[in-house]
Amino acid sequence: MQQFSTSPKEIAASFWRNRELILALTKREVVGRYRGSVMGITWSLFNPILMLLVYTFVFSVVFKARWDVGGDDNKAGFAIMLFVGMLVHGLFAECLNRAPSLILSNVNFVKKVVFPLEILPWVAMGSALFHAAVSLVVLLLAQLIVTHQLMWTALLFPCVLVPLVFVAMGFAWFLAGLGVYVRDIGQITGMFTTVLLFLSPVFYPISALPERYQMWLHVNPLTFIIEESRNILIYGKMLDIEGWVVRVAGGMVIAWCGFVWFQKTRKGFADVL
Repeated sequence: MQQFSTSPKEIAASFWRNRELILALTKREVVGRYRGSVMGITWSLFNPILMLLVYTFVFSVVFKARWDVGGDDNKAGFAIMLFVGMLVHGLFAECLNRAPSLILSNVNFVKKVVFPLEILPWVAMGSALFHAAVSLVVLLLAQLIVTHQLMWTALLFPCVLVPLVFVAMGFAWFLAGLGVYVRDIGQITGMFTTVLLFLSPVFYPISALPERYQMWLHVNPLTFIIEESRNILIYGKMLDIEGWVVRVAGGMVIAWCGFVWFQKTRKGFADVL
């Protein structure tokens, strides 16, 4: 039986070795999702805007939610703060929701011994990053219209996402391997990401919670990313380097654990499928 490396170095080596294939499959994934539709790839822009308007109306008009963002137009400020949280959660949720079906929807690749199955989660991540980039452009344009300024610290936003990418990849490799053997995992993942939306500081600042609950919210890997994203994109604050380093290290461990699980379980993919 073929042995697959589980070394942490293999994660980077596989990515670099197959970078052109990952890019090609990512392009096919993004374009294929909208092929045949009237609006085409424009849907990637329309979807986040629509959801933003709906959530903003519900929380700022119906429930009268408020966010101390300064300025007179509180609803516009609320929309921008909300958009940042939705962007981060959307990136994480898209990777996790796609992961359980990555192998099941590419059975033809399993039969090919030379195909590097471990890159499929990278393809899902690439697609999610594309949609996150589109949402980021919308966010920056909205901020420019509302506040008439952009923070230079926004250039640090890709760095803020690094820990999230590692964590998401770890979960993606784990769920991709598990999804082959447990077909119900896709339904569970969908519910989990929905619950995570409301257990993350997307619709509210973490300071709005009683202190006894704030500690538990920090266990959520999205909390730090969302809070730091708002700090650098909206408030113009510098990145919390110490907290960032800790989360990068933790994310790398999670990514490696998920990669090990995937490499161990992939030996039986062909037998199950």
